[in-house]
Amino acid sequence: MRFDLTTRASPDQVLRALTDFSDQRLRTWSRTLDPATYEVREQGDTWAVARESTPRSPFWIVARYDWSDPAVVRWTEVENSYGGRGSGSVTIAPAEGGGSRLAVEWSSYDATRARDRIGLFVIHRTPMNRLIARMWRSALDRYADGEAA
Repeated sequence: MRFDLTTRASPDQVLRALTDFSDQRLRTWSRTLDPATYEVREQGDTWAVARESTPRSPFWIVARYDWSDPAVVRWTEVENSYGGRGSGSVTIAPAEGGGSRLAVEWSSYDATRARDRIGLFVIHRTPMNRLIARMWRSALDRYADGEAA
């Protein structure tokens, strides 16, 4: 899956929203993060390992996030519900006129069950990426508005 989006959030705000693994993460990403499965397993200054899923999704992942380069947040799946592996990244750049431009890439591979391969195909190869991009933009715009208030 790949998508680009522009948000009102500054690059610093985007980085904070993506790398805040406190309880605030559940509020920031309330439409895309299921509190029933969310769990921070480990955390350092520029990395974290967390279990996450989307509400009503049959899929969950445990991902190791790394933001040692503040312009790129990367993640690698270390465990998941579909038996495969995956990785992704968000590249953050200032947008002309304010805000940020994001380039998001995520790939999953090696799903073991046919049902899971079909589900991942639907997520990665359909207009689902546009829906996810809209949800991310909405969350980041709300984050920017909340910090500015």
